Amino acid sequence: MAITVFISLYSTRVVLSALGVSDFGLFNLVGGIIAMLGFLNASMASATQRFMSFAQGAGDIDRVKRIFNMSAVLHLAIAFFILLVLEILGFFLFHGILNIAENRIAVAKLLFQFMVISTLFTVISVPYEAVITSHENMLFFTVLGVIEAVLKLGIAIYVLHSTFDHLIMYGILMVVLSLFLLILRGIYCHRKYSECEINIRKNYNRKLLGEMTGFAGWNFLGTSSSMLANYGQGIVINIFFGTVVNAAQGIAGQVNGQLAVFATTLVKALNPIIDKSEGAGNRALMLKATMMGSKVSFFLMMALSIPFLIEAPFILKIWLKNVPEYAVIFCRLLLIRNLIEQLFIPVVSAIGAEGNIKGYQIRASILTFFPLLLSYILFKLQYPPYALYMVFIIYSIFASSIILYYAWKNCQLSISEFFGSVIMRCFFSFGLIFVFSSIPVFLSEPGFIRLATVLLLSIVLFLIVVIFIGFTSDERLKIKEMRVLLSDKLGISKFVFKS
Repeated sequence: MAITVFISLYSTRVVLSALGVSDFGLFNLVGGIIAMLGFLNASMASATQRFMSFAQGAGDIDRVKRIFNMSAVLHLAIAFFILLVLEILGFFLFHGILNIAENRIAVAKLLFQFMVISTLFTVISVPYEAVITSHENMLFFTVLGVIEAVLKLGIAIYVLHSTFDHLIMYGILMVVLSLFLLILRGIYCHRKYSECEINIRKNYNRKLLGEMTGFAGWNFLGTSSSMLANYGQGIVINIFFGTVVNAAQGIAGQVNGQLAVFATTLVKALNPIIDKSEGAGNRALMLKATMMGSKVSFFLMMALSIPFLIEAPFILKIWLKNVPEYAVIFCRLLLIRNLIEQLFIPVVSAIGAEGNIKGYQIRASILTFFPLLLSYILFKLQYPPYALYMVFIIYSIFASSIILYYAWKNCQLSISEFFGSVIMRCFFSFGLIFVFSSIPVFLSEPGFIRLATVLLLSIVLFLIVVIFIGFTSDERLKIKEMRVLLSDKLGISKFVFKS
């Protein structure tokens, strides 16, 4: 993941240089579907993986085969449905909604079609993604992530030197990449896992398909509403401020996506544990894994976010050279929002593991669109672009309360325990580290020395504060046991840790 982050960040710099600020903004507006698809793909894969892990926890291997086949049927239907929706959406977007220069409309329409094709490949690959996750095969995810990052860098470099229209070429190559990743996942899964055997007639189960369709339908409602709301941010920004500010939004999305990669990977690895525990009837272990996952995923994202929050202007200047206007404040506000939401992502997984998601998804979906409406009104009143991110931070707080309510109602999660053991410890740890890591800002001018000082200070404070304040005494004991276990696996003498 560390390799992936480095390559991806450098790729963004190359793409920005190849496309220019305006076309980069146009790609993030029209090609924002790719970002939505990453979110949609992860959510749908987690829904299918929930059924697979639940069946594995219950020890029903034949059911796992049936789940895979029914998932393949279901996602082909979803892909067709998404194709219809996107084509209808595209017609309205390019006829009076989007603010695009006249000479780039034809290119934007072609790019949109490329993104639609990428969407289909991404949705079809969901069953394979779910199989890999349910088997907790993080090694393959890592290898695939590195391959994808390297190929994206190669695409960016090729586009930079291409004599063809850079935006069209970039769109074509991203479609080819999506198809290649689908084929790679498919070949690996069919060779590695016995349940990956396509035989619809043999494994067809109407009742199971109904269960999966119901669960996937409510899950899709929540996911698609969040996806449309996130994409809607770009449209609202574009209507009032144009593609140049969309470029700043694209940079913010890239930065936050890469800083969250470790936390996202942890949650992906944690989901099968939550689902298998619930499938085995061990609710106590499921809740324990959920609370620990919330805390650790927040700390992983916090470790990378604090230095960036403090030194964002200098880091972006080094990384991009030509920093779009509003990129710094967009990055900071989006990071704050994502840190808040990171605390509750494992809790949503727990609600999904229990299975009764209808009430939660309906209320969460309705709430999702209010920030867009409010942002539109604020922009009409001539508020600056970053008002959108401030509105979404407030929305995240309200959305978190809905998540906690349904976790308490459906899973018997103790809200007081979660608030005291997770939320308070996480926020207090963040505040302490952020305040003391910011001291060099008041003592020296921006530069590499100050950046290095902030990094070193934040790392030292992170290790001290998280261990002694972030974790409880019982959790520290578990961490110590894990360190001893790791030392045995690596052949390191135990006295090293005892000392």
